[in-house]
Amino acid sequence: MENTRALLGFFTSGDEAFLVAQGLKTTAIRMKEHQERALEIARWLEAQPEVVSVLHPALPSHPDHALFKRDFTGSGSLFGVVLKPAPRASVAAFVDGLELFTIGYSWGGYESLCLPVKLGKNRTAKPWTEQGNLFRLHIGLEGVDDLKADLAAAIARYAQAR
Repeated sequence: MENTRALLGFFTSGDEAFLVAQGLKTTAIRMKEHQERALEIARWLEAQPEVVSVLHPALPSHPDHALFKRDFTGSGSLFGVVLKPAPRASVAAFVDGLELFTIGYSWGGYESLCLPVKLGKNRTAKPWTEQGNLFRLHIGLEGVDDLKADLAAAIARYAQAR
């Protein structure tokens, strides 16, 4: 009993434990899908004119790609995209009209998420020097073409508000 409590946590209910066990059965399949979809969208974003950079270590353009290839066998669904510098109104225009992406922190669910991020003094290991607005994206299990269309419309709104 003590070992179970230590592994699952003191306040884990039977229902929560059941849901975790159910989710673990399909984790490998879901992570493979998340990885493939995220990489496809990251590559697509690299080709968009408003994009300054895509921060995904599985992409050859990432400065730490060699380390990624050395140490990992796959990637996840969370990455960053930096758009050209623009005022706060552009950031609002980007996120306010999203239809499939919602704003949130739950990186790892089946739904796609977007979060505008303003890095500054809270980044202490290495100063943030990238010019532009950073968005963190979690690519869920929706249709890739639908997600691209949602992002394309968001990028167009962003550029128009600039």
